Amino acid sequence: MCSLFGLIDYSNALPAFARKTVIRILSQECEVRGTDAAGIAYNTHGELKIYKNPGRASKMKFTFPADSKVIMGHTRMTTKGDQKLNQNNHPFYGSIGDRHFALAHNGVLYNDEQLRTELHLPETDIQTDSYIAVQLLEKYKKVDFESLGRMSEQVQGSFCFSVLTDENELYLVRGSNPLAVYDCGGYYIYASTSDILDSAMKRLHIKMKKKIKTSPGDILKISACGTIERGNFNYTEHDYIGYGLVNFCDDYYDTGEWDLVMEYAEYFGFKKEDIAMLYDMGYEARDIEELLYDPDMLQTVIEEYRDLMACEYER
Repeated sequence: MCSLFGLIDYSNALPAFARKTVIRILSQECEVRGTDAAGIAYNTHGELKIYKNPGRASKMKFTFPADSKVIMGHTRMTTKGDQKLNQNNHPFYGSIGDRHFALAHNGVLYNDEQLRTELHLPETDIQTDSYIAVQLLEKYKKVDFESLGRMSEQVQGSFCFSVLTDENELYLVRGSNPLAVYDCGGYYIYASTSDILDSAMKRLHIKMKKKIKTSPGDILKISACGTIERGNFNYTEHDYIGYGLVNFCDDYYDTGEWDLVMEYAEYFGFKKEDIAMLYDMGYEARDIEELLYDPDMLQTVIEEYRDLMACEYER
């Protein structure tokens, strides 16, 4: 459970201080989906920059130059790869010849090691499953609709990707995970859920002009001047029971039928009352799906909440 977020000020509608305020508020609202690390990527004077660190977004001071109009961000909940090693945090840096890009991922991929072996990709000190997406794009030697679609069809798991090139082109790639993009009249903002955007806009006292709709299998390319182009890839639903993953369609998540989530979690050895506890703590069905990729992490989360509830009871 991580979150993507960002801003594209395509008409120079916001002064520099206002862009920083938007990013600060967006990142804080995204903490509901991850507090282990946070980072941003942006271009300045034709050079791609990445700033990231372990810790809560609200504890960081995100700053960028006045000429940076497209800012891509991420808040992280660790599933694989120690967040204390900053190399494991998002966004990740990629390079193709003399061109560069930054990539962030919301979701969990479970065939990263398999792909690395089968495709003879370089070994890396970066421990996160997400980094395989960077390596695939580097192997394809380009960042465009074709390469992003090819990468998305090869990885297995839940995902949304954001990719910022050093030419200030932002790609948003939607798999099974949610994505919300709003046009606020002169600039776009985006995040992993509409709830995050709505809460941020309320704090910022701004209004949405229209929603930019996306579906699983969509790729959006947003230029610095606000032009949106669309591509797609072959997206299919999967049921990877053997790997500890159940991937449901969007309609399923809208129904709130938690009984099925509990049934599958119980199949993997988790008690229904523990899953119900996470529901009471604000977790969504999709969050449990992601955690089922990493049963040890799910068990850790459950134990942490048990300890928290025990402490509150003692008080």
